[in-house]
Amino acid sequence: MSLWKGQRGEIELVYTFELPGGAVLTATSNPDRVEAPVTIKAYLLCAFASFGGIFFGFDSGYMNGVLGMPYFINLYTGIPIPPPDASQATRNAFTLPAWQKSLIVSILSAGTFFGAIIAGDLADYYGRRITIITGCAVFIVGCILQTASTSLGLLVAGRLVAGFGVGFVSAIIILYMSEVAPRKVRGAIVSGYQFCITIGLLLASCVCYATQNRLDTGSYRIPISVQFLWALILGTGLFLLPESPRWYVKHGKLDRAARSLARVRGQPEGSAYIQEELAEIVANHEYETELIPSQTYLGSWGACFTGGIKNPGSNLRRTLLGISLQMMQQWTGVNFIFYFGTTFFNDLGTISNPFLISLITTLVNVCSTPISFWTIERFGRRPLLIWGAMGMFICEFIVGIIGVARPGDPAVVKAQISFICVYIFFFASTWGPGAWVCIGEIFPLPIRSRGVGLSTASNWFWNCIIGVITPYMVGTDQGNLGSRVFFIWGSTCVLCFIYAYFLVWETKGLTLEQVDRMMEECGKPSRSPGWTPHSTFAAEMGLTQDGKASTHHEKIVQGDAPASNHAEQV
Repeated sequence: MSLWKGQRGEIELVYTFELPGGAVLTATSNPDRVEAPVTIKAYLLCAFASFGGIFFGFDSGYMNGVLGMPYFINLYTGIPIPPPDASQATRNAFTLPAWQKSLIVSILSAGTFFGAIIAGDLADYYGRRITIITGCAVFIVGCILQTASTSLGLLVAGRLVAGFGVGFVSAIIILYMSEVAPRKVRGAIVSGYQFCITIGLLLASCVCYATQNRLDTGSYRIPISVQFLWALILGTGLFLLPESPRWYVKHGKLDRAARSLARVRGQPEGSAYIQEELAEIVANHEYETELIPSQTYLGSWGACFTGGIKNPGSNLRRTLLGISLQMMQQWTGVNFIFYFGTTFFNDLGTISNPFLISLITTLVNVCSTPISFWTIERFGRRPLLIWGAMGMFICEFIVGIIGVARPGDPAVVKAQISFICVYIFFFASTWGPGAWVCIGEIFPLPIRSRGVGLSTASNWFWNCIIGVITPYMVGTDQGNLGSRVFFIWGSTCVLCFIYAYFLVWETKGLTLEQVDRMMEECGKPSRSPGWTPHSTFAAEMGLTQDGKASTHHEKIVQGDAPASNHAEQV
């Protein structure tokens, strides 16, 4: 152990211990020195993983266009394609039954729900990277089945299998990026995942727009088969990326953790930055392991629900927060636009090209998301979710009010489309990326993979519910709510506003280990924006020579030495 004089004049303790193989690791008591500066290499390496959002978004979005394609409707219903001079009643009757729309759209979400839960186990046992690669392989199998389909049964089976693959990727990509991304840009990098989802949605709209009028199986097979490319790029690229250093720490492979951390931070393995960050990860893991000791398989799942509902930092509260946060993201109603926008605009009867309108709304989604790269780090997670929810419910109530007041008026429909675009802007720049960022940050290492898996499963569960019920709500052969459906989504966004204000923590600028400490000390989310780290787990736990945290704590020594630009040994 040595004493060092820090930049602000404080005297900090520096600990050293040996890794397997004889390498010496250094720990620090200074919370500002637990992570390396961001480098371009580290940023690009972390950002590549967000590419997984493209086929997530594409797979979610292409069916929006396919469900409105004349050939597809004719193939699956047997109803003749209406001639150009057909009456409006004939055109309205030329549509898939609500139960078919519901089944085709929602079955993917059902697969992803179970895939996300299974992925939590696989990611803990085999690693984050291998689980994502496996998800890409499963997804490709599902794409093959869908491409080969000419009947409802095979199409549904293919979407179910593809859903398992999307569940693997959507859950573990967030986990992987959160664990490897530098804290100062973690929100921006994880937001990049949502940005890639929007790009996937846009690409799906473009492909469907190009193939909509084909009168052969290429109309829907081309959009499906394009997805092979996204899975191959992500799966191949992840073979070249390192495993999460936190996964190595959890499995006691500290030498590999050091090499992995050096790669993702763009620093030499023997760098003090690498040593100090790894020491903090090790100490935090030891601290959390004392609270959550090794258990049976079922016990490890049960650990996600321990600690009591009254304890704001308990595992139970964190798990419920992650699950409910993803539920609220779906309750914003945005997937109504991306799943059923084409058929909804078509049912309004005043729009000549609903495919083009869906393409425009998707383009707004893409262009709005990058704003969050800056705002989520500048203003934080809480403000984005609070003000984003407010913006959404105002827009949705306006759409509902003017649509009910003057139904069928072309001028009103144009105004509705404008406010729907503003509503999508608020979602894409706030709740879209913000919910994914938060669930990647709130869980301690021992339950992180399962916590993120459960949260992602919640997203897909509610995605599935919305996919099942929406056709019955707005279908002209069922509820036929029309514009009135926006009163429902506006009301749920009011709940999102209340939820964000009272329950969302501010995690901006903190390491994952510091988030653990903040949630233990703050008491309630409204106090979290003012919390700053005051020590490190390594300093408070102490470290022994085998890399384990000792049972006694060392005290930080405060001094009055003059400030210096660099830490220097005393």
